[in-house]
Amino acid sequence: MTNERAACVRLLRACLASLLLYGLAFGFVVDRPLSLGFLRHQLDAKLARAASIDGPKLVILAGSNGPYSHRCELIEPVLAMPCVNGGIAVGIGLDYLFARWQPLLHPGDLVYLPMEEAQYVRTRAATEVGPDAAIMFRHDWRTLASLAPERWLGALFAFDLRAALMGPIEATLLIGHFHDPRAAATGAMNVWGDHVGHTAELAATSQAVLAAAVPQHPSAMQIGTGYGSALIADFTRWASARGIRVIGGLSTEFAGAAMPDATLDAIRSIYLANGGEFLVLPNFSRYPRSAFFDTAEHLNEAGQIAHSKLLAEQLRWRLPPIATARPADPADPPARRSMPID
Repeated sequence: MTNERAACVRLLRACLASLLLYGLAFGFVVDRPLSLGFLRHQLDAKLARAASIDGPKLVILAGSNGPYSHRCELIEPVLAMPCVNGGIAVGIGLDYLFARWQPLLHPGDLVYLPMEEAQYVRTRAATEVGPDAAIMFRHDWRTLASLAPERWLGALFAFDLRAALMGPIEATLLIGHFHDPRAAATGAMNVWGDHVGHTAELAATSQAVLAAAVPQHPSAMQIGTGYGSALIADFTRWASARGIRVIGGLSTEFAGAAMPDATLDAIRSIYLANGGEFLVLPNFSRYPRSAFFDTAEHLNEAGQIAHSKLLAEQLRWRLPPIATARPADPADPPARRSMPID
């Protein structure tokens, strides 16, 4: 019995030592500077721009629909209000995204949320082990500590054998001045945080995929009970209590494959029930498939420009603080537009 107990103790010590070695390796040594670093640097640049703005600002928060389909560069001069495009990717946890942005939001700010449908129904489990979990464990323990304890475990165990292999490879490529082809293939980010350069010409290779895509929309019940919906509701209440105006919106989608009305109503209710507002554009953010880049959430650059002009027009008319700042603007509401079809 004594020998068995000693063996168990040795095994336990070995496990603890392995766990400690694992934590030290991924917390201080191994990194993913190309894959995860790409997301981290984008977010840091957007936050830095927001921190440099003195006074009220517009912040767009979403997944990749934010930067691909919206252009702060064009919205900013229409509203006479600084604009930051804070969207990154659907895989980034909304609790992490909100936690990073909350210290930079102040009374008088406006936050527009054209969230993708997938973000409302994203589960707690998927949120806990998204790419931000690895980013926080390696680079951002302060934000990690501010989140729920289950996020700590998710971050600790966010790494696998692939991460251990790819970390040194990516670091070596970076040291060797590896040329990242993503900008040439899909475009890049401007100083407002918008994605630019995703032209219709670059989108040509994705047209067959877009034509064959069959979007799947969550039900109203899935939206109402989604973990992402709960996070958005919490953020909306937090902002409303501090004089920060939150306006929900629709993500872009194919004109011929629109979400059910019940799903739209469920999304709208998340904002209205928690002190926010909801803006539906005249075209319901629906566009022909030819206006998209590679997914239903990503307009190509020409579509992004058209969508941003329409959004800016609606915001300028609907927001009294903005409208009164532009007394020379026409008093009539913007003209309604017909629904595009494929």
